[in-house]
Amino acid sequence: MDNRELTPKEIVRELDRYIIGQDQAKRAVAIAIRNRIRRMKLPEELRREVSPKNILMIGPTGVGKTEIARRLSQVVDAPFVKVEATKFTEVGYVGRDVDSMVRDLVEVSVQTVKRREMEKVRAQARLFAEDRLLEYLYPNPQTYESANPLEMIFQGVARTQTKAVPPEIREKRENARGDLRRGLLDNVIVEIEVESSTMPAFNILSGVGMDDLGINMQNIFDGILPKKKTHRKTTVKEALRILEEEEAKKLIDEESAIREGVIRAEQSGIIFIDEMDKIAGRERGAGPDVSREGVQRDLLPIVEGSTVNTRYGPVRTDFILFIGAGAFHETKPSDLIPELQGRFPIRVELEPLKVEDFVRILTQPENALIKQYTMLLATEGVNLRFTESAIYAIARRSFQLNEELENIGARRLYTVTEKVLEDISFNAPDTGNGEITIDENYIEEKLSGILEERDISKYIL
Repeated sequence: MDNRELTPKEIVRELDRYIIGQDQAKRAVAIAIRNRIRRMKLPEELRREVSPKNILMIGPTGVGKTEIARRLSQVVDAPFVKVEATKFTEVGYVGRDVDSMVRDLVEVSVQTVKRREMEKVRAQARLFAEDRLLEYLYPNPQTYESANPLEMIFQGVARTQTKAVPPEIREKRENARGDLRRGLLDNVIVEIEVESSTMPAFNILSGVGMDDLGINMQNIFDGILPKKKTHRKTTVKEALRILEEEEAKKLIDEESAIREGVIRAEQSGIIFIDEMDKIAGRERGAGPDVSREGVQRDLLPIVEGSTVNTRYGPVRTDFILFIGAGAFHETKPSDLIPELQGRFPIRVELEPLKVEDFVRILTQPENALIKQYTMLLATEGVNLRFTESAIYAIARRSFQLNEELENIGARRLYTVTEKVLEDISFNAPDTGNGEITIDENYIEEKLSGILEERDISKYIL
C-alpha cells in the first residue's frame, strides 16, 4: 500500500475526526485494513492464499455506514466506489450488470494515478505550456505547405511550418514571459488550438455495450488516426491551464500509470455495496422483485474472486475489500443466500443515534454542521453564534422528529438546521456585517409551527 503503515488505533483516530460513535464498526474496518498491510509482508506464495474478510454493516439509515467506508478510503489512500445493490439486475434483465462496479473501481484508480503522475511533471508542463501560449500571442509570420489529405480531413486546416522564428519575435516572447507569470496578461483573449477529446465520426461505437465488453473503441482509433484539433477563444489564464493539462498528459507514461492503477484496484480497492437488504429474501413472483435473488447469485463470484474484463484489461477481484450495508428492517442478513452470507463473515451492528450523538455531530467533527453554516455566512459578513442550549434544542428536535416520523438518522440535522437558518441565509446578503446569536428561544420559535402541524411531512423529510 502507498500510505504509511497505519495501526488500527491510528485509523480509528482518523475516523473519529469526522464520524461520531460507531466504535465497533470503526474497529472492524481498521482491522481489515491492517490485515491488508500484514498480507503485503508475507511471502508471495502465502500472500496469494490470504483474502480480505469482507464486512457487512447493519443499521438504520443516517448512522454513518457510508461515511465510515468513504472516509476509510481517504485515510488509507485506497481506490473507492459506492454502488447500490438495487441498481443491478440479474443477467437477462434490463439494467446494469454487477461487473460494472469493478470497472468503475478500476477507472477511479487509473484516473487517480494519472492525476498524481501529472502533478509530478506539473512544473515542466507549465514551461511547455508557456512556450505554446507565447507562440499564439506572438505568432511567427509563417509560410506553410499543405499536409497530406488524410490529416486535412481529421485536423481541418493542417499545415506544416517551414520558416524559422525571427530573432525579434523570439525576443518579444521572452519579454512577455515575465508579464505572463505575473498575471498581467490573464484577461487578454487569445485563440488556441487544442486537441478534441472525442472523435465524432466514431463516437457512436464507444457506447455502454462496448465498455461492458472491456473494449475502448476510442483508444483503438486514437492509435490509427490523428487527433482532431479544434480552435478555441479564451482568456490567457484559462488557455494556460488548458495547455498545461495537455502538456502534462504528454509527459507521463500512460501505460505505466494504467498498470499501476490496475494493481492498486486489485490490491487495495474498496467497493461499498449499499442497500443489501433490498435484495435479500426469496422471490415473491412477478414484479420489480423478480431478480433480487438473481442479483445475489451474480454478486457471489465477484465477491468471492473472479476475473472481470475492463477497458484496461482483465482485473481480478480476489483481494478487493467489499463492505456491504443495509438497514435490514423488513429483512435480516440470514435472508441472503447462504453462499453470499459466507462471503461477508464480519458483521457489525451500528447503533441508532441519540440526542447526545446529535449534539456531538453538530459540533465536534472537523466538518461539523455548525462550523459549516458559520463559515458560509461569514462570507456575507454575518458572524453567527450558537449558544449551547440552541445546539441542544436542534439535536433534541431532530431526535424527536426521527421518533415521530421516518428515522433518517443524522440527515435530519440538515433539514432542521436549514429550516432554523432559512431567514438568516435569505437575508444575509442585505444584512451586512453584524453578529447574530441563535439561542433556544429562537430555535423554538422557528420550529414551533412545524411541530404543531399534524402532517409535517410536507415541511421536513
